[in-house]
Amino acid sequence: MSVPALQLDHVTKAFGSTTAVDAVDVTLDDGELLALVGPSGCGKSTLLRLVAGLLATDEGEIRIGDDLVDDGSVAVEPERRHIGLVFQEHALFPHLTVAQNVAFGLRSLDRRQRDQRRDHWLDLVGLGGHGRRYPHELSGGERQRVALARAMAPAPRLMLLDEPFASLDPNLRAQIRGEIVDLLRSTGTPAVFVTHDQTEALATGDRVAVMRAGRIEQLGSPTDVFHAPRSRFVAGFMGDASFLPVRGEGGRLVTELGELTGGPWAGDGPTVAVARPDDVTFEPAADGGAEIVGAEFRGPTWTYTLRLPSGTVVRSSRSHLVRLPVGATAHVSLVPGHRLVAVADDER
Repeated sequence: MSVPALQLDHVTKAFGSTTAVDAVDVTLDDGELLALVGPSGCGKSTLLRLVAGLLATDEGEIRIGDDLVDDGSVAVEPERRHIGLVFQEHALFPHLTVAQNVAFGLRSLDRRQRDQRRDHWLDLVGLGGHGRRYPHELSGGERQRVALARAMAPAPRLMLLDEPFASLDPNLRAQIRGEIVDLLRSTGTPAVFVTHDQTEALATGDRVAVMRAGRIEQLGSPTDVFHAPRSRFVAGFMGDASFLPVRGEGGRLVTELGELTGGPWAGDGPTVAVARPDDVTFEPAADGGAEIVGAEFRGPTWTYTLRLPSGTVVRSSRSHLVRLPVGATAHVSLVPGHRLVAVADDER
């Protein structure tokens, strides 16, 4: 069995009376990409800085490969952890050229090896002809590529990326994100991405870890985290969601839109059903029991907000060709083949 690229055991960090990271356990396999996502202040960047060695843990252990780099009392310096770091701000040296920035971490190599490695990575990130430029002469996307090349050139055993695309406009962000993910996969480099963007987390991670108040609420594949959330918080944070009351009826669990056909959560506490806009459809009808109370144009689709007879509000995503006025009535149902999932109502 191969050694994990990263292993966190009961990692804890507090600042005064505030626990920023609370007993976190995570294992990252070699070559795996983990997306760490959560709201602002949940502890995800603090956790990344603990792995990087920029902060020391209060409790727990951090292992990178075979090496114990922090045991709660002794922490290995960041430069001895053999990791690559990429931040939102790029952190390039403004007085150095692109080529000099990329070669900065290669000073232990002889000049010929350093030049070869530098040129190799500039070519890989599509900046082979930009070596003599300075950071201020580059676009935001180009600076991010330089930052990645500089971090990857020393062949780190682990990459850590903290909101690396946040400063880019949406179209460029998607392009650069795809290029970086492809590059990490092609080189087999394990990585942890920190982001507050749910779509980005689902697109980049082999697994997604959803954090809340210093703890990992759910860790799983992107499809499991999105379609089989364990709590109302995870369901609502990872995408547009409506929540329907659940009632018992003849030994079954039912909602206003139909029977629950399963879910990952089972327990004695309060339960709600999750309905996402692509789960819900409707047909205009004069005698419909639901009313359209909102309509939002999103380009290829309209997202309609409908109030059900009980007063519960749900949303439905429809083609841009389906244009209905606010105030119209309709029959609401589930899209054929879709199901409602029960989750713990942890926000009651």
